[in-house]
Amino acid sequence: MEYVKRRRLTSFVLLGLLLLIAGLVAGCGRQEVADKMDGQQLRGTITVAGSTSVQPFSDVLAEEFMKTHPGVQIDIQGGGSSQGIQATVSGAADIGASSRELKPKEKSQGLVETTIALDGIAIIVNPSNSVNDITLDDLRNVYLGNIKNWKELGGKDSPITVVCREAGSGTRGAFEELIMNKQNVSNQVIIQNSTGAVKTTVAGYEKAIGFVSMAGIDQDVKILKFDGVEPSVANVKNGSYKMSRPFIYLTKGEAQGLTKAFIDFVLSDKGQALMQEEGAITVK
Repeated sequence: MEYVKRRRLTSFVLLGLLLLIAGLVAGCGRQEVADKMDGQQLRGTITVAGSTSVQPFSDVLAEEFMKTHPGVQIDIQGGGSSQGIQATVSGAADIGASSRELKPKEKSQGLVETTIALDGIAIIVNPSNSVNDITLDDLRNVYLGNIKNWKELGGKDSPITVVCREAGSGTRGAFEELIMNKQNVSNQVIIQNSTGAVKTTVAGYEKAIGFVSMAGIDQDVKILKFDGVEPSVANVKNGSYKMSRPFIYLTKGEAQGLTKAFIDFVLSDKGQALMQEEGAITVK
């Protein structure tokens, strides 16, 4: 009988030890899961491709995200909004960047849109230009080729050199939607393939006019009022400046895993603060 009691006692002790060990293992497992949920063990590579207007913001956001998560690699590529949209549809990019609203056909391809910021489109001229304001009708006629001399806009008697973004650019797409009223830009314009190239051309040529992201302007160019309204953060947010657009991240279906973690960071207080520092207009 004593032997049986000893065996039962030993069994209870062993069972207790096993339960204790199991509890410790489970506790470690839960902590590991928690660590992963906190982002401490995020690993992998994602690609963000598309709008060259959004690209500088993506660069800054990705750099900050990778500092916190050294196991993550985020590749940022340009190419324009249309290319970013198609890259997302095809799976070549995890996140597409667009600086224009999606067209109905694009919306029907299973894309999920996340607006990460707002931007205004600024009309720029050379700093030596005496013109300070331009109306919607006059701007449209400049890009249609109907207004060809600065004196028609209250400036010097000199021909206007019109600079435009390439087809497929989100900035151009937004400009056409907001300004051109479904009419085609003149084939006499100078085409540039980035915000920086437009700005450099206008800054270096006295007779030039162009349009760029509000976030990309600096003292090298002069900004025109549009219908009497300054392009500013406050005027974009209150709706008085009419030439504005969203910055959008796109995913094929709902974002998952690392892709979701990065987009969540972009929408966080820290991510939005970074975008504001770089000149974008926050959505939160």
